[in-house]
Formats: sequence, C-alpha cells, structure tokens
Amino acid sequence: MSRLKSLMSVKRCTQQTFQAVSLYWRGVLVSVVIAIAAAFLSNQYGAPIMLFALLIGLSLGFLAEQNSLQPGLAFSAQQALRLGVGLLGIQLSFDEALSLGAIPLVGSILLVFLTLGLGVLLSFAIGRRFAYGVLSGGAVAVCGASAALAFSAVLPHRPKRDEDTALVVIGVTVLSTIAMIFYPFMATALRFTDQQTGFLIGASIHDVAQVVGAGYSVSEEAGLIATLVKMVRVACLPLLVIVVHLAFQNGSKAKANVPWFLVLFVLLVLVRSVFPVALSLIEVAGQISSWLLVVAIASLGVKTNLQSVLRVHPALLLILFVETIFILAGSMFVASYI
Repeated sequence: MSRLKSLMSVKRCTQQTFQAVSLYWRGVLVSVVIAIAAAFLSNQYGAPIMLFALLIGLSLGFLAEQNSLQPGLAFSAQQALRLGVGLLGIQLSFDEALSLGAIPLVGSILLVFLTLGLGVLLSFAIGRRFAYGVLSGGAVAVCGASAALAFSAVLPHRPKRDEDTALVVIGVTVLSTIAMIFYPFMATALRFTDQQTGFLIGASIHDVAQVVGAGYSVSEEAGLIATLVKMVRVACLPLLVIVVHLAFQNGSKAKANVPWFLVLFVLLVLVRSVFPVALSLIEVAGQISSWLLVVAIASLGVKTNLQSVLRVHPALLLILFVETIFILAGSMFVASYI
C-alpha cells in the first residue's frame, strides 16, 4: 500500500513538473535567446551586456502580446532575477571587507545610505513616489542594474514599475560606462595614489563589471581595492532591500516576510566568511548569477512598453545624473583622507 502511495506521489510530481515546463518554456526560451544575443554583441563591441539585453528586449516588445509567452517571461523576470541576486552573496566575505580599514569601510557604507536618501528626496521634489527614488538611488548607491532589479522585485507592482526599472537600468548602465572611461583619468589628474584611486572607483561607479575594468586599468592594487570597496557596497543590498520591503509591507495587510532570495544572499555571505570556499566554485556561482540577471533584464525589456520609456520626463534622468555626481563628490572627499 505504501509503495502504491509512493508511486502515485511520484506520478503526481512528474505531471506537475511537466505542466510547469510546458507553461513556462516558451517565454523562458525567448529570454535566454535574447541573453545569448546580448552576450555575443557585448563581446563584439565591448559594451555592457545588460544594456544590450534590455535594448534587444525592448525592441521585441510585441512578443509580450503572445499569450503563450507571457507566463515564461514573467517567470524569467521574477524568479530568475531573485535567484541571480541571491547568488551574489557568494562573492562576499567579512574578512575581505574588514581588510580595507576603517575610513574606506565606513565611508563607502555611509555614501550608500546618503545616496539612497538623496534619491528619495529628489523623487519627492519632482512629485514622484517614494518608489522611484528607491530604484534610482539604490541603483546608483549599490550596484547599478542588479540593485535596480533587486529593489524592483520587492516594490509593490504599479502600471509604470517596469518602465521605471527599464529607465533606471539604461541610465545607470550608460553613466557607469562613461565613468569607467573617465574616472581613472580624473584620479590621475588629482594625483591620487593607487589606494585612493581604487577607493574612488569602487565607491562611485555603479556596475561591478565597470568597477573591475576601471580599477585594473590603473594598476593591480587599484583594481583589488576597487573590487573590495564595491563588494562592501553590494553587501549593503540585502539590508536595504529588506528595509524597503518591510516599509511597503507595513502599509498593507500582507504578512511582512523577508524575501527568500535575500535569505539566500545572507547565508552565502556567511558560508563564504566561515568556510573555505574553492575559487572555482565562486567563479561558477558568479557566472550563473550574471546569466540569470541578464535573462531577467531581457524578459523585463520584452514586457516593457518602449514608447513609455521614450516619453519619460527629463527630470527622472536628471535625478540619476545628480545622484551620480553626488556619490562621485563624496567618494573624492573620503579618498582625500585615505
């Protein structure tokens, strides 16, 4: 009898799995194909893969009208995104953060919170909701497109949420690419040491890839410090996202649970900090995380109305620019004391 129940349970699970695969695979496949195309173009032209994935997705927005694709696109934009953010935790450890010293550590964390706060204030100043300030300020303060996606995942869904997220991703990616090119020259003009330059780059450039590129273009030391400072900023992500999540949950009757992907993020940080983790495993997890985020941004692009993004109010882009200048000025100030 027990064997028959086990067989029935296995059969039921198999049927549910098959139904889920048949429901999602078309939309997921579209997102994956866009991600692969974005990777190819990124390798060919040296531009950020996130930007290519979003732009290709936006150009294929008509696919979102296909009923057979909608479940898979939604799955990619939500679950792939959450897992990708959660896997970022394996890149961090407490020992590496503490090795920076008091001024770089405290200074980078303080700049994160101040920039996020500035984003919220500027959003209110132009008559927008708290949410856009969180999206823009969080993206600039923490880790660019990845942070924008993480905050978007816990903000209440509104009609223009996808458009706002797409705008922020485009804006921070473009600004981060410009910063990657010009900030090393700026640090040289200011006669910063490699340590100061590394801090400036790690504390002010938005996306992780651009931080690494800019830092190591100066020197090995500058690249290492820039990467560590950037990881400190990324380490602030789960705390900030939890605070934002709880703040919006307090305004509703929903139970304020901590999102599972943030729990995964923190657990991986603890594992990396306590146990010796093979470098190859860290690299594989990092690659998986990057691909999941690219797939998520591709599906977000398909689901987003391109015309709405193009009709955006200039003040929204100005907010991103002001936040970028603010964190740059703050990073220069802190760097002068290192």
